[in-house]
Amino acid sequence: MATSLSAADIQKRVSELGPWFHNLNLAGVQTAPDHFLGDYPSFKWRNFEHALPADLSGMTVLDVGCNGGFYSIEMKRRGAKRVVGLDHDEGYLAQARFAAQILEMDIQFEHMSVYEIGQLHERFDLVIFMGVLYHLRYPLLALDLLRQHVTKDWLLFQSMLRGSRSIAAVDPDYPFSEIAVFDRPGFPKMHFIENNYTGDPTNWWIPNRACTEALLRSAGFRIQSVPEPEVFVCRVDPAAEMRPLPRL
Repeated sequence: MATSLSAADIQKRVSELGPWFHNLNLAGVQTAPDHFLGDYPSFKWRNFEHALPADLSGMTVLDVGCNGGFYSIEMKRRGAKRVVGLDHDEGYLAQARFAAQILEMDIQFEHMSVYEIGQLHERFDLVIFMGVLYHLRYPLLALDLLRQHVTKDWLLFQSMLRGSRSIAAVDPDYPFSEIAVFDRPGFPKMHFIENNYTGDPTNWWIPNRACTEALLRSAGFRIQSVPEPEVFVCRVDPAAEMRPLPRL
């Protein structure tokens, strides 16, 4: 159903639902025109949109940590037959639902943590996991859950990275006496944030590039491309060993 709201009405509702982290264009109204990163995430999306199929007709999409709904909306624009967005923050979900209403998009938004996704009992052709990993206290568990419960084929993954961008060759095993390898810049490492980073108490673990790739492989994903320094397009690796998940 087309929206009957005027631009003034939309602006009023956008202000009521703010602040927004996603800058969306809702019938000419920008939701975050003064975003500190600029036109985010549109400018970032333009750098890697070519790495996903342009036509998602017949495909199902799960957007984990959907925030204001930008990527859910973009997947629907590409013709995905079913898009589900999840977030643990009711404020973001209210934003996403309003945006979908204004843009006349049939997208399902649900309040759910990544650790609860097994409750969906559904696998999706494409899972989006953008900007979530470093906000989690248990990041590898989240990737395991994504792989083993909801991902049928594609994973679009992004994480903030810090530390070295180099990748060192890592042997399959080391003796107990080997300690120097851990000091190599390209060895997989996660940086733990005990307090805040950028004023955000939910920034917990920030990997380097080598660690990000190792995490994805360990969870059972095969990296297809890295179209942007922090963005990884992956496919399910059917040959990967699946580790038993803990009882939650």
